[in-house]
Amino acid sequence: MNSDPTHTHASFLACALTLLLGLSLGETGNKPLNRNQWAERTPFCAQQFSRLKGDETGNWTGPVNFSDDGALKPARNGRKRCFRQNIQPDSQISVIVTPCLADIKKTKKRSQRYLENYDGSFEYNSTACRELRQEIMDVKVLTMVKTSELFERWRNLQVCRWEQNKEETSNFKMSLSRCCNAPSFLFTTKRNTPAGTKLRYEVDTSGILPITIEVFKMFPDDMPYSKSQYKKCAVIGNGGIIKNSKCGKEIDSADFVFRCNIPPINQKYSADVGTKTDLVTINPSIITERFQKLEKWRRPFYEVLQNYENSSVVLPAFYNTRNTDVSFRVKYMLDDFDSQRGVFFFHPQYLLNVQRFWAVQGVRAKRLSSGLMLVTAALEMCEEVHLYGFWAFPMNPSGIFITHHYYDNVKPRPGFHAMPHEIFNFIHMHTRGIINVHTGQCT
Repeated sequence: MNSDPTHTHASFLACALTLLLGLSLGETGNKPLNRNQWAERTPFCAQQFSRLKGDETGNWTGPVNFSDDGALKPARNGRKRCFRQNIQPDSQISVIVTPCLADIKKTKKRSQRYLENYDGSFEYNSTACRELRQEIMDVKVLTMVKTSELFERWRNLQVCRWEQNKEETSNFKMSLSRCCNAPSFLFTTKRNTPAGTKLRYEVDTSGILPITIEVFKMFPDDMPYSKSQYKKCAVIGNGGIIKNSKCGKEIDSADFVFRCNIPPINQKYSADVGTKTDLVTINPSIITERFQKLEKWRRPFYEVLQNYENSSVVLPAFYNTRNTDVSFRVKYMLDDFDSQRGVFFFHPQYLLNVQRFWAVQGVRAKRLSSGLMLVTAALEMCEEVHLYGFWAFPMNPSGIFITHHYYDNVKPRPGFHAMPHEIFNFIHMHTRGIINVHTGQCT
């Protein structure tokens, strides 16, 4: 047989075209030829495909693009590859090698089999868990998959024991330290905001608050928390996903517990959400709507805070000009009641930096949720961060409808937060071993 490369490549092109036409049209145009029929009728071409290997395929530059070591041989990972025909705009025909549909189905069945057949948890670095984590990491943006498919991948991953990835966590903490630096700037303090400072608001950037001696006295001398001060922290969201979770004891065992917007933690809910609280945020809108801006009776609000024992409270007093007076009233009220509870105000520059940090991660919203702010701070304050009650979908991962909050079903203002994107980032961070997101029942 002629060994001239030009002749070989020309023959290969002819055979490739024959293959495509034969497989797609068959002899009569009605019934496609299968692979064996095609090989019997075109032995010369079958021989050409079997001979064209190695460097020859790597040097081939004609219109037929074929990257395997033989059309019908298994791929390197042991799976067979399938053909599909691609018609280019210039009428050239190329052969594209893709995974077979049967192989895709096998992969899906294998993931489901983990859920059906496992006895206990798989180790973090087992082959099965690496594959399951990769399935989630392959989803680069939330819009790539249907919610049901994301739920399925998340459910599959639950068979794997979570383990902190020290390197990933350290790198993430370093990024936060460079951009935000919670141990120095989480709260407005006498150290980072001296008297006489003209403090610029987070949102109303044209507004400036002069830090008078009276305002200055309300600030703590310095940040009450330092970097990685606590070993294990729990950040509790208010999502309906935590209802019936029985996670209360596990939450209360954490070294430090964050909560958002003074949620109920009485006996009705404590089995699921626990009672321990070290820091709780208060949105000024709660003071305005539920407690009449503290302009009338103040004891009802004081008694609500008693549920949180000696926990500190933090408010976004410098988010905009409307928040300032009502936030200051919380401090005045607690002083009047001789409370030893710490009252802190988020530093506006810290919140602005956090907003920018998460925008790069794909979370773009008018306002980040209080939960995300606390998670961000916890990542710098704690060695290990666990999340409970964080979910942004009307169904749990099993497809069962849940309430918006564990204590009610009141939805937030549409378009204000980007909760699904926040949760999507948490799922990725869980997969990378940075945080542990709990969405099931605790044992």
